[in-house]
Amino acid sequence: MFTTQDEWNTGYADGRRYRQLSGAERSLLAERLPAPAEGRALDVGCGVGDLSAYLSSLGYRVDAVDWSDNALAEAADTHTTTAQWLHLDIENDDWASLHANGYDLITLRFVYPFLTHRDRTLHALGRRLRPGGALVVVTPLAADTPAERRDIALDEDELTHLQTAWPTTERHDGEGLAFVILRGPHTESSLPAQHATAPAPPRPAACPARR
Repeated sequence: MFTTQDEWNTGYADGRRYRQLSGAERSLLAERLPAPAEGRALDVGCGVGDLSAYLSSLGYRVDAVDWSDNALAEAADTHTTTAQWLHLDIENDDWASLHANGYDLITLRFVYPFLTHRDRTLHALGRRLRPGGALVVVTPLAADTPAERRDIALDEDELTHLQTAWPTTERHDGEGLAFVILRGPHTESSLPAQHATAPAPPRPAACPARR
């Protein structure tokens, strides 16, 4: 499991990549989360941009963030203007570069297990949702993940906890992944409105899940 920016940059330079966006994921996004008029999406941990580009094809205006320079350079080169590519550490950096009026959809694909302050970060992201918006977490299932890579996946207790603070949730499982749709507002009001500021957490970039 990569935990530093240098490790992620080296991994991308060496050709390590996300699992490809599956047909089932594409169908769920298109069917369950169609873009409203002037819809905006935030893709957290965008990697080389395949999900961001797909969201753009659905009609979203996309802000795509990652902290790996190599990933963002490839995304911008491959997908050009399908998204605004932003260098951002979602747990530690200032969010001034994000759209001030919020998002209709926020995605974290293969990102959530890497967050140090999971509840606080999701709460802060939930505050960026527009009315009727949704936050989507896509993650490997621990039960279908080899023991040596358990840290990139979520077990049933973690998935249950992920959904507890949200009024409306959906979960769809398939191909070793959980696809969780959270609709707000996140109800844990004791958490701060801004993102976490703890130093040096494991990074929310792309996880090394493989086909």
